Amino acid sequence: MVRLPAPQAGADAAGHRPTRPVTATPEWPATRDGLIALYPRMPEPTLRVNFIAGVDGALTVDGLSAGLQGPGDKEIFDGLRTVCDALIVGAGTIRAENYDALRLTPEARAWRTAHGLPEFPLMVIVSRSLNLDPGQLVFADAPVPPIVVTRPGVDAAHLKGVAEVVDDVDLAGMVTMLRDRGAAQLLCEGGPSLFGDLIAADLVDELCLTVSPLLAGGSAGRIAHGPDGPARRMALRHVLIREDMLFLRYARKFRTGRFPDPRASTC
Repeated sequence: MVRLPAPQAGADAAGHRPTRPVTATPEWPATRDGLIALYPRMPEPTLRVNFIAGVDGALTVDGLSAGLQGPGDKEIFDGLRTVCDALIVGAGTIRAENYDALRLTPEARAWRTAHGLPEFPLMVIVSRSLNLDPGQLVFADAPVPPIVVTRPGVDAAHLKGVAEVVDDVDLAGMVTMLRDRGAAQLLCEGGPSLFGDLIAADLVDELCLTVSPLLAGGSAGRIAHGPDGPARRMALRHVLIREDMLFLRYARKFRTGRFPDPRASTC
């Protein structure tokens, strides 16, 4: 069990606050800590999802999200990874985006150790078929062997020695398993099927959405697709701008249905 540190000073509890105005930040934070303060570790267990889309909703350009990236996107991408305990990614995204090992920059690792966190987050891959290449760097160069969550009965022999395979949990069970291991702050980077399934399972607490100033058109899909179900109300927490890139953070109210006390945060 990993003992997690207390939330950093000023960490804002997730959820909508009717009395709290949205923070609009047209000027980019001058320091790493200033940026992380906008995406802090939360007082309660939280599952964040991070996505980028064009202004027309396009998920990719020429089949990859890299075509949508612009100023500031990588800094937020890295910052979200810095503060998480576990990174969750679907196997299709691992293959399509050719994921490397989850190593982080020296500066990010220093920040984590200074805040009482393990040097590296856990890497968690969700795969129904285990169509995964053990030679891909996400496995072969991993500082900590990834956890692969799959359905029962799938042959996992090719991943022996490079990953821990868990085959008896659904997505809710996966979240519980990770939290039982001390991973309270979870970050999901997609893809759309996994995001849609997390929405359907009512597991998403936050969405960090980057809007790229591109009209991509074409056949690019949306950031989430999955089973039909009720819409979940989100609250806009902040708006961050860098050149023409727009960075939005949405959060849900507490699972109990109670809104947090506005006096409990200094943000």
